[in-house]
Amino acid sequence: MSAEPVLAGIADEAAPDLAGQLAVLAELGWSHLELRTVDGRAVADLDDDEFAVVAKELAARQVRVVCLASRIGGWARPISTPFEDDLAELDVLLRRCAALGTRYVRIMSYPNAGLSELRWRDRVIMRVSVLAELAGAAGVVLLHENCSGWAGTSAERALDLLDAVDNPALRLLFDTGNGVAHGYDGYAMLREVAAHVEHVHVKDASGDRFVLPGSGDARVADCVELLRARGYRGAWSLEPHVSLRPHESGALAPDASPAFVAAGRAMAGLVR
Repeated sequence: MSAEPVLAGIADEAAPDLAGQLAVLAELGWSHLELRTVDGRAVADLDDDEFAVVAKELAARQVRVVCLASRIGGWARPISTPFEDDLAELDVLLRRCAALGTRYVRIMSYPNAGLSELRWRDRVIMRVSVLAELAGAAGVVLLHENCSGWAGTSAERALDLLDAVDNPALRLLFDTGNGVAHGYDGYAMLREVAAHVEHVHVKDASGDRFVLPGSGDARVADCVELLRARGYRGAWSLEPHVSLRPHESGALAPDASPAFVAAGRAMAGLVR
């Protein structure tokens, strides 16, 4: 019999505070969290004392952190952003991975800022190569998400990035709903990159609206079937966007917690 799938969630879409995030995990019966923000602040921006409180509470509740979501290379950090910002964030996150027993950090690949295609590619590869070297030395794997940046919406570029960096500390994170949201065929992309995927975000969308997993146009069930056929054994991490879009308003909808639970139950029905 196959092992039960690991179900996790980016629970700052349910509640800003850690207690609220853990409450929705408990309601779902899950024991894994993908940590992005606490009280509206990125995990790398918590000071050491604040982070120690978070780590202690997670341990007390026996909740494992499957991944730390960074801002490295993301929508708010184009390729023109000083690289020192990313190096500083990674340094903090590598220490926090060690403290939490977490193996993965999510990154993206830098939106352009007026560079030629070739210069953009070369600068992305230079930066990600350095970041992967640092991560690998710390026993951490960087997960590149199909979202913002040079390699975000193209299987060809994602594979080029992996090949050019050529480091086992760089793998892929596939988000099931980003194709619909960003205007490309996510399932077609997944068919090309599935062998390199080590972490999955589950969301679904219909047009410009995010909807419960399985009820939109992202072919979530087909993505799950394809990943399993290619040997995927990682976590399924809920990032529903039904109550929050991180790069828009930071305010949660009033029904954020029940909406997250409903999305979690829909996801569980697809992956169990």
